[in-house]
Amino acid sequence: MKIAIDAMGGDFAPENIVKGINQAKKQFSDIDYLLFGDGAKIRQFLEDENHVEIVETTEIIDFHDDPVTAIKSKKDSSLVRAITAVKKGEADAVLSAGSTGALLTGGLLLIKRIKKVSRPALMSTLPTADGTGFDMLDLGANTENTAQHLVDFAILGSYYAENVRGVNKPRIALLSNGAEESKGSPMIKEAHEILSTMPDLNFIGNIESRDILTGVADVVVADGFTGNAVLKAIEGTASVLMKQIKSAIMGGSLTTKIGGALIKKPLSGLKTMMSTDSAGGAAFIGLKAPVIKAHGNSSAEAITSAISQIHRMIESDVTGKLLEHFENRVE
Repeated sequence: MKIAIDAMGGDFAPENIVKGINQAKKQFSDIDYLLFGDGAKIRQFLEDENHVEIVETTEIIDFHDDPVTAIKSKKDSSLVRAITAVKKGEADAVLSAGSTGALLTGGLLLIKRIKKVSRPALMSTLPTADGTGFDMLDLGANTENTAQHLVDFAILGSYYAENVRGVNKPRIALLSNGAEESKGSPMIKEAHEILSTMPDLNFIGNIESRDILTGVADVVVADGFTGNAVLKAIEGTASVLMKQIKSAIMGGSLTTKIGGALIKKPLSGLKTMMSTDSAGGAAFIGLKAPVIKAHGNSSAEAITSAISQIHRMIESDVTGKLLEHFENRVE
């Protein structure tokens, strides 16, 4: 399998991107890498060029660039060249830690969505208290959705959870303002009604945002605006919580510091659980090939996890199975 990588995208590119590839090469012997970017800068951090092909590019898409304009005008950017490689069949998947908007736009314009998928979605695997995690979509690829979009998100998430994460009969829930069937906007109620009639999906009904981290669902479906807001709230809460705990311990009495030392290991486990390093990237699912967005400030470990995620996606052929499902769907 071959992965096209935007080596210049992200806050710490190309250093962390390349170091993540160095680590991944030690784990996977069946991956070839197409690295797009400044060859001299890439080689500063690359341990060796086995299974690596570097493609020189002259442009970089900035986070401040308008996504549509950038995709159309910066055709020799590392991001556009990486996406184009997948479009041409020169690579099986694309990974970038650069502009989310540009990656989503490029994926739609160049790789294209699966036929009969009403809207592709941005999906991440988030942590749960029991350690199993859950997949949540849409996390911001769309700002407005319909009930049919949510139904398609449920199908996309279910296939991903089952094939990539190995979850048997993934439990699917709709994010709403109450667990009762009668709760939610008209869109949620309509989606609930449709999903309740689909025996191939393990739909368990509505879920409230306070319960999504408890592990009661394997896939949580939301419209893009709500999903993005919930994701940012979770990230912000986790960050503030860890800082407050550290501040309370460091600023406390001797007894408090001793207690902090005693619970250092459990707190370290909590920090690891809330970290995005092991979760991989956000998958732009519903396209004709795997498109993965790593966080802009991704560490080398996070890039390695994203490569592992792509490996599982390609190995399980989840995109091929989704193509077959939607192409055989009767409208």
